[in-house]
Amino acid sequence: MDGNGFFNYTPRRKRQDAWLRLLATGTLLYIATLKILQYTGNTHLVPTLVFIGNFLVPVAFVLFFYERRGIFSVSMAATALCFLYGGLLGTITAAMIEPFFISELTFSSSFLVGFIEELAKIIGVVMIARRRRYNSYKDGIILGAAAGMGFAAFESTGYTFAAFLQTGGSLSYTVLITLLRGITAPVGHGTWTAIFSGVLLNESVSGRFYINRRVISAYLTVSILHGLWNGLPQVINDFIPSPNADMLGLAAIGAVGLYILYRQWRKAEREFIPFQ
Repeated sequence: MDGNGFFNYTPRRKRQDAWLRLLATGTLLYIATLKILQYTGNTHLVPTLVFIGNFLVPVAFVLFFYERRGIFSVSMAATALCFLYGGLLGTITAAMIEPFFISELTFSSSFLVGFIEELAKIIGVVMIARRRRYNSYKDGIILGAAAGMGFAAFESTGYTFAAFLQTGGSLSYTVLITLLRGITAPVGHGTWTAIFSGVLLNESVSGRFYINRRVISAYLTVSILHGLWNGLPQVINDFIPSPNADMLGLAAIGAVGLYILYRQWRKAEREFIPFQ
């Protein structure tokens, strides 16, 4: 109560840690599934292990941004659909187009992969936003993170299943691939598509998309980051054949993407006063 006899009321800050609880719970479930699989030898658990491992980090990453959406209009249903569209349509589209332009992965062809996949992933965002008034930075970032992480989850699942089959059922190698792709997913597909989508929706009006200089610049930026992510390790290995050098190169590229996304998010938060 203040000096005038009125009660002071400070609204409680809404907890925004569901993503962390999901990550912790999912990690425990992944470890439990792995141990049971090792103990029983029941191969029916392999798909469960692969799906938990490859979807856990992408879903937690999207939830991290969704919890901070404030008063913005993007809904949970739209975010979930964007995750599915970005994953399913994105991977299918990329798989159909890439063989026409890329016969082997080289430093130069890595950039073609970037240009193709960044367009493929944005399909999910366009499908969700074209009939809705999602035209803010935050809406774009959240939907873009969902589409990019959906792509990462489905792509990683494919890589992991392929690794499991090619190694004759090696669990250790399968777990290694899952961990590597899970750790790098947030600084890769999720960040790149969030950057591109944030600009695209911020420049749109009532579901109508405008391809202007800022949108083209965002697309070129994320495509180049994507290309460097795929191609730079080959160049580094030619000069410094060391896994540590590879990791440092990828960390630098990831840091650039995260910094750009951070700047975008800060700008998005200045657009409106979020409701907490």
